[in-house]
Amino acid sequence: MTRPPLDLVPAEVPAYPLTHNPLNGVTGGIWRTRRDGRPAVLKLIAPPGGGAGPAHWAASADPGHWNYWRREVEAYHSGLATTAWAGAGLAAPEVLAIEERPDGTVALWLADLDGRPGTAGSVADLADLARRLGAAHADWLDRTGELSRHDWLARDWLRDYTLSRPVAEPVPWDHPVAVAAWPAALRAGLRRLWERRHAVLAATDRLPRTLCHHDVWPPNVVFTDGGPVLLDWSFVGPGPIGEDAANLVLDTFFDGLVDVALLPEVADAVLAGYVDGLRDAVDPALAARAVKLTGAAKYFWLAPVMLNRAGGATGQTYDRRDEAAMFAGRRPVLELLARWADEQLS
Repeated sequence: MTRPPLDLVPAEVPAYPLTHNPLNGVTGGIWRTRRDGRPAVLKLIAPPGGGAGPAHWAASADPGHWNYWRREVEAYHSGLATTAWAGAGLAAPEVLAIEERPDGTVALWLADLDGRPGTAGSVADLADLARRLGAAHADWLDRTGELSRHDWLARDWLRDYTLSRPVAEPVPWDHPVAVAAWPAALRAGLRRLWERRHAVLAATDRLPRTLCHHDVWPPNVVFTDGGPVLLDWSFVGPGPIGEDAANLVLDTFFDGLVDVALLPEVADAVLAGYVDGLRDAVDPALAARAVKLTGAAKYFWLAPVMLNRAGGATGQTYDRRDEAAMFAGRRPVLELLARWADEQLS
């Protein structure tokens, strides 16, 4: 959909489509436009059954499902998105309006933000964001019971999302594309991680629980003068400590949006910042372990999916590189992932 429906944005009002995951059946479109004369972002939220996307990105009517279609609407309507992490200096966009439409979709109007996109953030910016994430997670330790009144929160997002990724067995670990880009030791490490995925998830179950965003990565961050603002609260729910910080490290680089040469510096800075944010609530060694363990859990499926698709369409939304460049560019990130997994499972 190149333009939003005319009942939402008249033809004479400019509306510019924003990059998003078109495979996700929940998102009918996102546009930068205006509402009542002020800059705004319009996100059209679609109920189940309206899209033609793949099954593993289908919208769900189950409030606890990892991809429940109304979750972001409820997160803003309840005030959770804008208040839950305010004490740690993490904000969400201002809600301008929520409109229930006759066709069953919901128009979510948010204030446009004046700031730097997350992809332009410095290492110091990402370290500061990680410290705030640690403080936010510390604030919700032992408080996840308070979330029971919100039945629309993701029930077990990390497990449900990762196990729903479409991996076909047997995984071709020695596919020529992988052999050309990834050394044997890396392929072996990624295979070990895939084969031990259930043990990895079980290990994350033993970590302290907190409130997680579940999708902290540069496209969902704006660095404003007042501090970082987090976008896209579609996956919010309880989860293990470490996960949001782990995703910030790994997903900053997977799609080639940030120079992968920065990976070692960013990984060290984010880990240090997150541990510092949790310092008064969680032992630093446990906090560091949680980041590495949840990172392994979040992406055990990625290499298998890449190998399933090798030699065909890459099917990427954000990563615009050709297949060879994508495999090569992701190598350092996957090496870090495999190292984290081996460290935590040995």
